[in-house]
Amino acid sequence: MTNDLINSIETMSFKNLTIETIITKVLDWAFSSGVKLIVGILAIVIGFKIINKLSKRFIEFAEKRNMDMTLVKFIKSFINYSLKILLVLVIAGGYWDIQLSGLAAIVASAGVAIGLALQGSLSNFAGGFIILLLRPFKVGDYIQTGEFEGAVEQIGVFYTTLTTVDNKVVLIPNGPLSNGSLVNYSTKDTRRVDLIFSVGYECDILKVRRVLNEIVERNPLILDYPEPFVGLFEQGANSLNFAVRAWVNTPDYWTVYFDLLEQVKIRFDQEEISIPYPQMDLHVKQIIK
Repeated sequence: MTNDLINSIETMSFKNLTIETIITKVLDWAFSSGVKLIVGILAIVIGFKIINKLSKRFIEFAEKRNMDMTLVKFIKSFINYSLKILLVLVIAGGYWDIQLSGLAAIVASAGVAIGLALQGSLSNFAGGFIILLLRPFKVGDYIQTGEFEGAVEQIGVFYTTLTTVDNKVVLIPNGPLSNGSLVNYSTKDTRRVDLIFSVGYECDILKVRRVLNEIVERNPLILDYPEPFVGLFEQGANSLNFAVRAWVNTPDYWTVYFDLLEQVKIRFDQEEISIPYPQMDLHVKQIIK
């Protein structure tokens, strides 16, 4: 198709080559092969939209059947890419009459360069299968890897999608993700809230411990087993530091965390328990001349 225009121009002698002849050849090609090119592009665009809709219907069907969404979204991503590549190849070879054998020869001759260029993508592709096989996390888990953390929205063919607590979307390559370290906060049903509260050295430590125990016991989200711990953790340079360790159900972690911080400050003010903070004494000397 596109070769017709190139061949017609190549067969013309440069002596007879004018602007008018070039325009004539281009117009002839536009009314013949150009229409075919436009129809093929439209077929690809429409085909992509149909593939996206089929992928969406597949997800909806899987959700109704309560299927494993980690596996479902990976398969959806894989099929989506495969069908789109297949569609382009069919249009190019079957409708546009592009010689794919010649294209294959060009790709083969540039195999080293292409291999180096695709090295990262192939690593991500393999990493996706490793994640799917080993299941270090699944869709819906809250994980932390490197500087990023969030809920896993999708494990794709090349990237894993995280949604952060402030609703940002983070794409992480599967290759480094499958080979690196990560923290999965959702694997276990329970988590421990660890907090340190500092009081002044003049405070009654028995009273402080009693107040902290009362706050922990009155919180309905804190589990009775394992038993919460409240005790003097450290005699610091400027304060006595008390540790509070309480087990909660994983979804209640941050609710209990913030609630303890608030309740301790309120009770310490009511009980007149001092909370030390850095202070500086400034001495000014007057020099008389």
